Formats: sequence, structure tokens, C-alpha cells
Amino acid sequence: MSQTVSETAAESLAPTAFGKGAPARFRRSLNDALELARGVDAVALEERAASLAKRSLKKESKVWGLKLAVSMIDLTTLEGKDTRGKVVALCNKAIRPDPADPTVPHVAAVCVYPTMVPFVKQALKGTNINTAAVATGFPSGQTWTSIKVQETRETVAAGADEIDMVIDRGAFLSGDYQKVFDEVAEVKEACGPAHLKVILETGELANYDQVRRASLISMYAGADFIKTSTGKVGVNATLPVTLAMFEAIRDFHHATGVKIGMKPAGGISNAKLALAYLVLLYETLGPDWMTPDLFRLGASSLLNDILMQLRKERTGAYQSGDYFTLD
Repeated sequence: MSQTVSETAAESLAPTAFGKGAPARFRRSLNDALELARGVDAVALEERAASLAKRSLKKESKVWGLKLAVSMIDLTTLEGKDTRGKVVALCNKAIRPDPADPTVPHVAAVCVYPTMVPFVKQALKGTNINTAAVATGFPSGQTWTSIKVQETRETVAAGADEIDMVIDRGAFLSGDYQKVFDEVAEVKEACGPAHLKVILETGELANYDQVRRASLISMYAGADFIKTSTGKVGVNATLPVTLAMFEAIRDFHHATGVKIGMKPAGGISNAKLALAYLVLLYETLGPDWMTPDLFRLGASSLLNDILMQLRKERTGAYQSGDYFTLD
């Protein structure tokens, strides 16, 4: 990495991940990250995650939590057959998830491939919904750093408010942590005014120690958010992995005073599981993180299940998915 990138990166500081008017803090050094990367007690982690997932909620809390979850969704389509018509329909649903219930909030963002960004940006004009895009050789990350940086710049220029990048898992798993750190920092600089979510692809990282290490490297290198998964591998977000990442965020905040956001993604398809993630979030990071500025749910099918649950709580009758649009 050039001296200019390092000097520029060292200057930034922000109190929250998606706070307006201030860039995210990046970067310190790889050594800072590795010093915090202590081992994770896997048994205790899994027991705590399982225990918190069993929490029961009263009706009022459940409805509040479900609406909050809607407001935290990154409504996503990442398919080779995506078209302008499909993403515009998705944007319409993002703006008004349930036309029959105006109390249901809009989602946080619509996430697409870079070529779809201009269509999403136009469709969301005049709303407070962000345009998010994957980049950096998504989903594998197996391309040159220069291409990752250029793709990021072009995607932001096209109108993206948020970039979801993937780390080089090959470099990480072979112990080349400096390459991972430097790529995150370079992509962060290329983001300019856009915010950066760093995807770890936790299903490929083998254990919780690796998940914690990758989380800390990403945060110290400049991530505004860390994210579990692309949704393109066999194992995506899980509650224990998310808890390990929450704890890394908590420890980073204690060390630096900086709040980093979190996005579990992939496999979160029902309302009950979404509420379990919110309980885990509250019990680990506290009320400050209970906002779309610091927590997102990456999902495609989750929204419909939440809408069905909200309709049931309101009317007493469980509606099938046929009552809601697929996009």
C-alpha cells in the first residue's frame, strides 16, 4: 500500500458506523487487531447463543421487534437473471412493504449487483432508503486488488450509498493478514462518501477464533460494518457466529470508542429467527445498536414472513405468502 493511502487512512474518526457528516475511522494497524484476537471459548459461546434464542416475548414486544426488524432489512437480490424490472419491483416493496398496513416501516436498503445501481437509485429517489451494492469480485473475492478498487469507485459513482465487499479468504486462511488488512483499507478509501460493509464469509473460516480475527482485522482496517456471509455458500449466518462478531465489535468499541455495525446475512428466512438475532444484539451490545445505523439483516425472503406474522398479530388470522408480493 502506498504511503498516501496509509496517511489518509490514519486520519479518519467517526462515532457511529452510519452517522451522517463524518467518515468512518480507519485505520490503525494490523498489530492492534491481532493483539485483540484472543481465543474464543466455543462451548460457552454456543451455550449463550442457544440460551438467548429461547427468550420469549410478549405480544407488544414482539410486534415492536418485528417492525424494527423490517426497518433493518437490506432487501436483496443477487442473481444473474436480475433485470431492471425486477429490481424496480423490489424497490417498490422496500418503500411500502405492506400497502394494507401503513404502520410497517420501509426497509433500510436495497442491495444489488453494481450494474443495477442506477435503476435502484432512481426508484428510491425521495426516500430514506439506501442503495447498497456488492463489489470487489463478489462472491469469491478472487481478483486483483486494483480491479476491486476500480469496481468500488465505479459503483459509488453510479450512486451506491453502501458497498458490501468480500475479503480474500484465500489470503486470510494462508495467514497473509496484511494483504487482507490492506485491501480493506484501500477499498475503504475508494468508497469515498459511501459506507463499507466487509463480508467475512464465515462459513469458510473454519472456527470462531478465525471469525474473531477476521472481524478485528476488518474493523481496524476501516470497516463501517462487518457482515457474516455472501449467501452464496453452504453455511451462512448462524447465531453463535454472530455472537462471536458482536463480542469482537464490543471489544473494538471498548478499545477505540468507535461503534461498528453488524450484518448477519444468508439463511435468515423467518420472523422467529430475526427476533432471536435482535435479542442477541440487545443482550450483547445494548440499546445503542438497536438501530438500522448499526444493525442490518441481509435477506430476500425474510420480509414476507415478518409481514405474515404482523398480519396475524393484527387480525388474529394467519395469512399465507400468497397475500404478499414475491418481490
